[in-house]
Amino acid sequence: MKLNIALLAGDGIGPEVIDQAVKVSDAIAQKFGHEITWKPALTGAAAIDAVGEPYPDSTHEICKNADAVLFGAIGHPKYDNDPSAPVRPEQGLLKMRKALGLFANVRPTFTFPSLLDKSPLKRERIEGTDLVFLRELTGGIYFGEKGRRDNGDTAFDNCVYTRAEVQRLAKKGFELAMTRSKKLCCVDKANVLETSRLWRETVQAMEKDYPEVEVSYEFVDAVAMRLVQWPNSYDVLITENLFGDILTDEASVISGSMGLMPSASMGAEVSLFEPIHGSYPQATGLNIANPMATVLSAAMMFENFGLMEEGKAMRDAVNKALEAGVVTEDLANGAKAYGTKEVGDWLAANI
Repeated sequence: MKLNIALLAGDGIGPEVIDQAVKVSDAIAQKFGHEITWKPALTGAAAIDAVGEPYPDSTHEICKNADAVLFGAIGHPKYDNDPSAPVRPEQGLLKMRKALGLFANVRPTFTFPSLLDKSPLKRERIEGTDLVFLRELTGGIYFGEKGRRDNGDTAFDNCVYTRAEVQRLAKKGFELAMTRSKKLCCVDKANVLETSRLWRETVQAMEKDYPEVEVSYEFVDAVAMRLVQWPNSYDVLITENLFGDILTDEASVISGSMGLMPSASMGAEVSLFEPIHGSYPQATGLNIANPMATVLSAAMMFENFGLMEEGKAMRDAVNKALEAGVVTEDLANGAKAYGTKEVGDWLAANI
């Protein structure tokens, strides 16, 4: 297969972990007889510094014409610490999601047998956890009207959803549940919010189309609690943008490290694959960032193309590295820590 992949390294540790994912992906391509053309493009603070905006038109052209996008991370302290900055890296991320129609964020959370005791939660609470969040990504409060009034003393952010936006996300949730344990949880705040009531009634109306799926409806605060108490009670969860942003970060630490969790943002034409950990600017250039989440994101990318054996080979290599202790300092726990590049080299060599 010939693959044309847009490569958005971004900021902070983004370029470092992306380099390792490219290295491992190229090893996969060589092993299985594929051809990958990587097309780098600017985004985030790097793009602001270069051309004055975080998601330039030139980057969009590369992304929309690609088979997929492999993304690193965006964010820089000089913008994080300046609330009045007129242009921010995160604006580029929102613009990209909207422009590419990336409406469904897929965030798996699973455990690794060799790391069960590194989780902040007790082994018996997390063993067997294998859940997936589908977060709506282009609607809700992040994209609603926002502003100030009363001379800046009052601020507002509007949360707006249409039934069609809920239906297309829920459809993916039902379809995913059918491939797993046929359990779906709709997360909302329907006792307070009108948008949540729309979510709930829309999903309820879709139940008849998926009679084999057992659907539950839970308030977001209850789910936040149960993710800590009994995470393995969940399988597929669907929710709106803000709730999903918060809950997926909470779920990500169950595995023992945010440096292990991949994600995908799915669109009608092109999909984007990225680690969840952010730009981690303090580690930039130190060769200590964990590249495994980015490598696992690339595995999700291969599987999205139907290349299941290739994705499995990447995940198997990561599991072998964890079992062999070939890990960066976030997982070393006092033992020898390998550098970002060294982990990437080991994974590529073991494909």
